[in-house]
Amino acid sequence: MKVSVWDTYVPREGQKTMHFDILVSSDTIATDVIFGYGKAYLATKPFTTGDLTSNECRFCHMEQAPDMVEEAIKEKGYYIIEMENCQ
Repeated sequence: MKVSVWDTYVPREGQKTMHFDILVSSDTIATDVIFGYGKAYLATKPFTTGDLTSNECRFCHMEQAPDMVEEAIKEKGYYIIEMENCQ
């Protein structure tokens, strides 16, 4: 499966910035859907975060997804790769 990678930076408490990627199927192009996935992910965090808009989340590139990512996308529509300050 080919996926779109959305590079995302969201402020969080403690004056840190969360950096994570939202991976979706390449045919998912509605930004409100993609941002909704990011907001659902942020809602799982035990700390306060800033909002997620087009200022924080931008299309980066496309790539071939490994099987684990493909299965997650088939199951819930997206996959998150945590990069920095996500824990």
